[in-house]
Amino acid sequence: MHDEWSEAVNTRTQAADRLLEAARSGKPCAPVRDLVGTEHDAYAVQEINTRRALEEGRRPVGWKVGITNLEVQRQLGTDRPDFGMLFADMSYLDGLPVPTGRFLQPRAEAEIALVLGRDLEGGPFTAAEVIRAVEFALPAIEIADSRVAGWDITPADTIADNASGGAFVLGNTPVSLTGLDLRQAAMTMTRDEREVSTGSGAACLGHPLNAVVWLAGALGRTARPLRAGEVVLTGTLGPVVPVEPGDVFEARVTGLGSVRAVFAP
Repeated sequence: MHDEWSEAVNTRTQAADRLLEAARSGKPCAPVRDLVGTEHDAYAVQEINTRRALEEGRRPVGWKVGITNLEVQRQLGTDRPDFGMLFADMSYLDGLPVPTGRFLQPRAEAEIALVLGRDLEGGPFTAAEVIRAVEFALPAIEIADSRVAGWDITPADTIADNASGGAFVLGNTPVSLTGLDLRQAAMTMTRDEREVSTGSGAACLGHPLNAVVWLAGALGRTARPLRAGEVVLTGTLGPVVPVEPGDVFEARVTGLGSVRAVFAP
């Protein structure tokens, strides 16, 4: 039994090392699904690199929810989303240059970010409890990135790889949820003023709030429940778009205004 446990730990560490080396070298790696048997194993791999990041002094500021589009779930052969941690050094300012060179294979996706005003510890939670905990909403552009070459991913690969998190840009005008219909909120994203993605809140698990209810339940009884002040990126509202140096993306979400991600040439 001990040998099996040691082998599992060793295999998870190999997977974490492979992903970390890809991130540090800038060279995408082979998938890690050969080393990761289950979703539980994949989150254990993610946790290894999360702990390494925390030991380096990186500061957690929230979470991203991935695989929230039902069509993408079907493509990946799963029936649930996943999550990864957001760190302060992944955050860039609306309209100011984002250094393209820090990414391996960046993709832009327009999202709704929800910022918490109170902790969500314990659970499971109702939608009403989560609504009361959300202080405000913002439009966001997530820059997804994969350390796995060619985005050749299964759920195990993306979970292990911090849910393919790269960076994010938040809009600067907070909006209360009161009277806001996030399911019907329409999204349009342009690249260099040409439309490249459209969608709505309904594309994100039927409603962006559903993503936070799921995440709060998934984390509520762990050592890292959702905390006041944290940002939750709830998932893409439309098709994701590859990023090239010099691109300027603008995402507009009905009721939330707009946000710009400007990539350095």
